[in-house]
Amino acid sequence: MPARHAAAHACPIRDVLDRVGDAWTVLVLTELQTGPCRFNALGRVVDGISPRMLAATLRHLERDGLVTRRVLDCKPPQVEYAITARGASLHAALGGLVDWAAAHQPDINQSRRRFDDAVARPAR
Repeated sequence: MPARHAAAHACPIRDVLDRVGDAWTVLVLTELQTGPCRFNALGRVVDGISPRMLAATLRHLERDGLVTRRVLDCKPPQVEYAITARGASLHAALGGLVDWAAAHQPDINQSRRRFDDAVARPAR
């Protein structure tokens, strides 16, 4: 591992934020918190995620020990993902952020509209 990458992983805050700061991790963990889910079902409920990005996100989460992957014995084979205890503890830690986002999204959207309107029509 290059020295600068090793140094980045030595900082626990940066290391974890790299994982949870991506566009999909929190949404996937939130969905898996309700119970195990198959790949295609996850793709349907996580709005806007492509199959490629879902696969990459699940690989990262599995690598970090946040989810487990189980191949189901059926034809054709299907894969089911479940949140681990570590993943559930991360989801619980993110709960305040999730709640805050839901509570403040309308106000943020209103602020964005006001800002965009002001930029589009500068005061003279």
